Amino acid sequence: MEKIAVVILNWNGVKLLEQFLPSVIQFSPEADVYVADNASTDESVTYIKNNFPTVKIVQNKTNQGFAGGYNEALQHIDTEIYALVNSDIEVTENWLKPILETFSTEPKTAIIQPKILDFKRKEYFEYAGAGGGFIDQFGYPYCRGRIFDTLEKDNGQYNDEKEIFWASGACFFIRSAVYKDLKGFDQDFFAHQEEIDLCWRAINKGHVIKYTSESIVYHVGGATLQQANPQKTYLNFRNSLLMLTKNLPQNTLYQVLIIRLLLDGVAGVKYVFGGQFKHCWAIIRAHFSFYSLFLRNYKKREKNQVEKYFKAKSIVYDYYVKNGTVFVEIN
Repeated sequence: MEKIAVVILNWNGVKLLEQFLPSVIQFSPEADVYVADNASTDESVTYIKNNFPTVKIVQNKTNQGFAGGYNEALQHIDTEIYALVNSDIEVTENWLKPILETFSTEPKTAIIQPKILDFKRKEYFEYAGAGGGFIDQFGYPYCRGRIFDTLEKDNGQYNDEKEIFWASGACFFIRSAVYKDLKGFDQDFFAHQEEIDLCWRAINKGHVIKYTSESIVYHVGGATLQQANPQKTYLNFRNSLLMLTKNLPQNTLYQVLIIRLLLDGVAGVKYVFGGQFKHCWAIIRAHFSFYSLFLRNYKKREKNQVEKYFKAKSIVYDYYVKNGTVFVEIN
């Protein structure tokens, strides 16, 4: 069985560590448990040392966000499988066993996501990942169990093992050799959608990404950056455009980007009519940042891009016009 390390990225999250680290330690006997601290200024490191002596600590010198924080920390961890776990995740008994079994029996599978349910409403799927992720033609992400802000109740409809397009960074398993070959997360992203970009790059190289319902975790969500925060809007819109620039097939690159920019404009107008002016400004800032980073990210394009990267053509149309609110209605 492969050697696995559970790595929790932390930044000023001592309260979350107090609440969730015990379940990780209790239910992860197969793994070495690490906390990768992103230059916290609270008592996180001292708290871990005093209360969890078996937990190994990697201390980053600066806060480099999700992408840079993991890239820096994982250089110091020798293992075959990385389990990248948010500090606001509650794991369950035997959560690692089905993951390790899939990696052992399926050599082409490089990345796996468990079933992610809502910690606050445990009978519902959670926003960040749910039952496995996909994107539409214009790069908008959605999940089995979550379309935009509509969350499905878990009635066993996604109790399966299925190939997906992207796995959630909230609880993300990846072979260390693949992570290194892909040069990790793209640090231009800082945070948000870097895992989708990494998964897309992995697929472009022929790797398989899986979801399994045999492993279950519960995610608080928005604990480190609140859902309604304009900074999250900025990062999501900018990073989605960067991801498209890097990974779209060459023959549709500019067409899709232009349409996506127009759709972002519609979203900005919607924010204005909703009185959410800061979010509209966040989209404008995201576009200007994208323009400044376009050439640098265009140069990151690999030789091969998969032609069929989407299932739904436009979830914006399916959701808002056709009133499709669950995964089966979209697909």
